[in-house]
Amino acid sequence: MTSTSLPRPSAPWTVAARPVDDPVSAGLLREYLVDVADRWYELYEGRSTTPEEIEKHLAEMPSDDLAAPHGAFLVAHRGGEPAGCAGVRLLDGDGGRTAELKRMFVRPTMRGLGAAAVLLAAAEAAARGLGAGRIVLETRLDLTEARALYARHGYADVPPFCEGPYSEVWLGKELDGGRLG
Repeated sequence: MTSTSLPRPSAPWTVAARPVDDPVSAGLLREYLVDVADRWYELYEGRSTTPEEIEKHLAEMPSDDLAAPHGAFLVAHRGGEPAGCAGVRLLDGDGGRTAELKRMFVRPTMRGLGAAAVLLAAAEAAARGLGAGRIVLETRLDLTEARALYARHGYADVPPFCEGPYSEVWLGKELDGGRLG
């Protein structure tokens, strides 16, 4: 009789709030920036970013608003290993009804394993916990995988709510399950 081993169940995902200046959070934020910046620079300039450009961009896009009482920064782990992050913050102007999703990132080695859906659900729950009834985000046209993820989870086009050199697509979702439009 031959014995075969059954596949072990995969490690569960855990998501917890962490300070953005925590070393794990800071490392994930740096990886996020390198990932999205390299994609942009490779697409438009045929090269990767330099360390100096990464430092400049990190300084230009602080994440300290992704903290209580008006925000949250979440880190996903699998098997004890940090896998990705997402942040939410309440937007000014509508009494805290709208939260913005920021810095959604899954490490390349963890992609395709469900981390993005887990993080997105946790970010939506955090937005609800902050009192938001809807969530919005902005992204780039070339981030097709992210746009497909958001579409699968009920996000739809909304009018632009911010501007910036990399803002090309604006999406939103009512947190009670409806679509924004």
